[in-house]
Amino acid sequence: MNLRQLAAQLGLSQTTVSRALNGYPEVSEATRRRVNEAALATGYTPNPRARGLATGRAMAIGHVIPISTSHEMMNPVFGDFIAGASETYLAAGYDMTLTLSGDADEADNYRRLKAKGNVDGIIVHGPRISDGRIPFLTGLGMPFVVHGRASQTRQPYSWIDMDNTGAFCRAASFLLDLGHRRIALLNGLETMDFAHRRELGYLKALAARGVAPDPALIRGEEMTEPYGYRAARDMLALETPPTAFLVSSLISAIGVRRAIHDAGLRMGHDVSVLSHDDDFSYLSNGRDLPQFTATRSPVREAGRLAAEMLLRRIADPGLPPETRVLEAQLIIGDSTGPAPSRPRQVPA
Repeated sequence: MNLRQLAAQLGLSQTTVSRALNGYPEVSEATRRRVNEAALATGYTPNPRARGLATGRAMAIGHVIPISTSHEMMNPVFGDFIAGASETYLAAGYDMTLTLSGDADEADNYRRLKAKGNVDGIIVHGPRISDGRIPFLTGLGMPFVVHGRASQTRQPYSWIDMDNTGAFCRAASFLLDLGHRRIALLNGLETMDFAHRRELGYLKALAARGVAPDPALIRGEEMTEPYGYRAARDMLALETPPTAFLVSSLISAIGVRRAIHDAGLRMGHDVSVLSHDDDFSYLSNGRDLPQFTATRSPVREAGRLAAEMLLRRIADPGLPPETRVLEAQLIIGDSTGPAPSRPRQVPA
């Protein structure tokens, strides 16, 4: 399949198909998606060497992965996001490069990528509430899109994010509707912007019902299974333990489930659990009968959309910054139920 044949099959001009594959802004979103889907279905791949010579581009997108002393990016969310982005890169004839970077040398890695011309643009992952990478990349003149937002960054930049505040307000409200008042929040690291926004949503829901938050029921760490287990174990041992947990990750929620079981309790009956990000390629919550009630975000779709956004910026560097907010679905599973009629008291 060559460009002429693909254009004929779609009933479009070769110029339109080429511009759609290259992310030019004058091509409509519907046409771009139609062309990309047809390219994937037919196995059409532009010759990257020829395109690079013609356009002066590297025909590659960079993902700089922070290997941090405080948090870890390699998780199911990142994997599904990359999978979605890769579909867009493949259809547009772009390669993807992954660069590992420590806390101290991340800026140097960006400078190196820019100087060598190895990539045409960057996807920024895991933004903090205040993130110096955004003004740095803006000054560097490197096209970039942020997966997430940095709340304290005032300058305009392109980003795609989920409505974390809305999702966690809705999730906490669902638990409040079930009669729960002792609701624990097991969040991510407090310096990460997504965790900041999720706590805001949780607090907003409690305030709307006149429920005072208990600091003993709010915790934020790297979202691992052991963290979920330790936090839930400690909270369940409180004199007045929580009757429900709102958890920022399915991985941590699995740890919460283990702690509930070890305490001799039943999830969904004695203690409710509501998770976030519950549906990954390699870690599913179950299709027909979900184990966990969860707020489900479209991670793979976010990857596709972020990649398309970045390709548009590469094709036309003069475009104004784009932003996109995605909504999460509330999925009802077996892990939630009405609050116990009598709060359980832990023996002294």
